[in-house]
Amino acid sequence: MPDVALLEVPVRGSTMAYREAGAGRPVLLLHGNPTSSFLWRHVLRRAAAGEPGAGRWIAPDLIGMGSSGKPDLAYTFADHALFVDGFIEALGLTDLVLVGHDWGVALAVDRARRHPVVRGLALMEGHLRPLPGWEAFDEGGRQLFQQLRAPGTGERMVLQENFFLDTLLLAALLRPLGPDELAVYRAPYPDPAARRPLLQWARAIPVAGEPDDVTRRLTAGAQHLATTSVPTLLLHGDPGVLVTADTVTWWRRHVPALTVADVGGPAGHFLPEDRPEAVADALLAWVQDLA
Repeated sequence: MPDVALLEVPVRGSTMAYREAGAGRPVLLLHGNPTSSFLWRHVLRRAAAGEPGAGRWIAPDLIGMGSSGKPDLAYTFADHALFVDGFIEALGLTDLVLVGHDWGVALAVDRARRHPVVRGLALMEGHLRPLPGWEAFDEGGRQLFQQLRAPGTGERMVLQENFFLDTLLLAALLRPLGPDELAVYRAPYPDPAARRPLLQWARAIPVAGEPDDVTRRLTAGAQHLATTSVPTLLLHGDPGVLVTADTVTWWRRHVPALTVADVGGPAGHFLPEDRPEAVADALLAWVQDLA
């Protein structure tokens, strides 16, 4: 399959790196924490090798992540949303399909709510709505994310010990990555300062109303999906982590324009890594059906 080069564009006084494949109407692929556009390489390779006009597939590295610039920001959800907007403007993208994984789900839905002229939404393994309280986590997840929020403890785990790249990513993957693949994910975070966006994402998960801004944005996003007619694809695997069988039932009840695609298993949180061919097949087929 053809390789997909890493490109770069100026955005809001910094730069954003991205990978691109194919031609036609644009499809924007948004990753989450702690990954990068590399997460979408299997989809991009398929798009590059596909039929002409199957879509222009574009995967940016979020600001402060991957090979994108690392400006002096707090790296809040609002900061990321602002840079996603700037990236779309810099490339002159219109009539978009938005695809999201992990925090990319919330960013995609937030963008669609604020700029509702979109052609479709495809979402996987992300939070659609705020969590009412810590009881919404399983016991292991509750303890982990409470530690990450604790002042000092979170800094030690993420900034000093590189928890997300050296521990969580490896433990969460059900399809082991090769050394070269792991090196791509680890390379952007060689020191504590570079890892600060990863810690900020962990502390942005909206639980019991905090952080307030993220809670409000995700609440508004869920309300938008409950009323929009924009075609929405939910991809899920077996057993999944954030999107389980119960979650799929909730989505079916509350998102009227929903199509559900089961990509099988074994699949955990990092769906494009655990089920790369199935995710690529489902996305490319669905996008072509939208044309």
